Amino acid sequence: MAQLITIKLTSAGSNIGPFTIEDDLGNIIAENVTREELKQGLTYSFLNSVMLVVIKSTGRVKLTKTFSIKIFNKLEYAGLVFSDKGNACLWRHVDSPLIYNSFYGNIEPYIIEYPFSYKYHDEILQNVQDYTKVYKYIDTEDGVFADYSKHELDDSWFNKAILYNGQQSSGILTLVAKPLRNLSAVMSYPKLLENTKEILYTKNDNFYQYNTFWSVTKDATKLQFVKDCSSLSIDKVINQSNMDYFKKSYKKATLRAKDLKIRHILDNRGDINLVSQFIIAPSQNSFK
Repeated sequence: MAQLITIKLTSAGSNIGPFTIEDDLGNIIAENVTREELKQGLTYSFLNSVMLVVIKSTGRVKLTKTFSIKIFNKLEYAGLVFSDKGNACLWRHVDSPLIYNSFYGNIEPYIIEYPFSYKYHDEILQNVQDYTKVYKYIDTEDGVFADYSKHELDDSWFNKAILYNGQQSSGILTLVAKPLRNLSAVMSYPKLLENTKEILYTKNDNFYQYNTFWSVTKDATKLQFVKDCSSLSIDKVINQSNMDYFKKSYKKATLRAKDLKIRHILDNRGDINLVSQFIIAPSQNSFK
C-alpha cells in the first residue's frame, strides 16, 4: 500500500539545492529536485510504513534534514508562504595544510593568468615552460606540520590551460602528465574531445613544459569568453560554442600576435599546494 505525501519548501538559504528526497527506509523517491519546484510543492508516493521524510541538499551547500509526516488541511497548505533565509554562518579555514582550494566542502578553481606583450613584430608561441613548485603534506599524526612533513611532486600540476590573444584561443587544454616508459600511451596524444583537447606535459629541470596547441577559434568576431554567474571569483569561462577542437591539419593556426595570455587552472583536486614563481613562453618573430 502507498500513501501520498506533499512536500513544500517554506524557508531556505539562497545556495540551497538541488535536493534528493528519501524515506526513512533508505529508498530514493526523487533526485535533482530544484529549489523552485520544491517552493511550489510536490506530491510523491511513499510506502505506508514510512514515518519520516529525508530531504538532502546536494549542491554547493550540503545539508540533510529529516521531517516527520503530519496531517494538515487545504487552508493550512495554501497559507504556507516561502521566506528566504539569509542567515550568516561561521566557517573555519586553513585549519589543515592537507587541503588548499577546498571551501565549504567544494573544490574551487585556483587560477593564475600571465600576460605577455611583444615588441614590433608579431611573434609565434613555441612552447610554455612554467617554474612552479608542487607540494603535498603528509599527515604525521602528531598535529604538527612543518617543512619536513611535505614532499615535492613531479606528476601533479595544473590540470587545465588556456592560451589566447585578441583573435585566437587554444580552447581548454587538459594537461596530463606524460606516461613513463609507455610509448603506445604517449603516441595516443593529443586526444581531441568535444569540449577540450588532452595534451601531455613533462617536468624537466624543474620546469613544467607543454607545446601541443593551436588556435581552435571558429569566428574571431564572436566572444571567446563568457561571464560565469555561479561565482564572483571566476571572471570568465571559455565560450565552447565558438571553439572547434576537431580542426583539420591544414586549418591549424599557430598562436601569432603582439600579445599573449596564458591561463593555468587547477580545479580537479584540493590536496596539493602550488607555489607559482615564474613562467617562460619562448616565441619567434613572425614576418609577413
